[in-house]
Amino acid sequence: MIISRRDALVVGAVGLLPLLANIIGAGQTWAAQEIDTKGILHDPDAPESGNPKGNLTIVSFFDYNCPFCKRAEPDLEKVVKEDGKIRLVYKDWPILTEASVYGAQIALGAKYQGKYLIAHNALMSVPGSKNDKATMTKAVQAAGVDMERLEADIHANADAISGLLHRTHAQAESMGLMGTPVYLIGQFKVAAALDAAKFREVVAQARQRQAGR
Repeated sequence: MIISRRDALVVGAVGLLPLLANIIGAGQTWAAQEIDTKGILHDPDAPESGNPKGNLTIVSFFDYNCPFCKRAEPDLEKVVKEDGKIRLVYKDWPILTEASVYGAQIALGAKYQGKYLIAHNALMSVPGSKNDKATMTKAVQAAGVDMERLEADIHANADAISGLLHRTHAQAESMGLMGTPVYLIGQFKVAAALDAAKFREVVAQARQRQAGR
């Protein structure tokens, strides 16, 4: 079940239990649908962090101009690091502005110099929801990305980057996603900007589901 953006704004006020009821009470998980589950979970070009051998996978669909994504990102990263057994897959899904596409391109381009996470974190740290290309470029450069190499890598790997973005968009559409952020936490689909406590709760529920409890 997809939670609306309005619901995402009031999650903190209503508490976690109604949220979990919306997610888990729907009775159908995202992986039960006729979608490319393998492509979503194991696209070789999609950046990852966390524990590659973790017992739970979180897939994050986000846009670098999404304020909800930016609000939740530090808590998501905190939970992944503290837990130690979560594999996090990044799905750059630039749907809000033209500059969002540029942000995704430079983040994915930075992967070729081993700095995807540096670029990702820099872009997620830029405040606001209407950042332009110049602002994004400045943020990534300040974070320590080699901009000359970045330009060359984006040019040399244009087809691979474009292909990954197209696959991600097709995956999102196959699940009927309506906006960002969306987190696939184990079998559960959550379209809400969670805080650390709520991420931990859904992680626990997902592990219980995997264990058949």
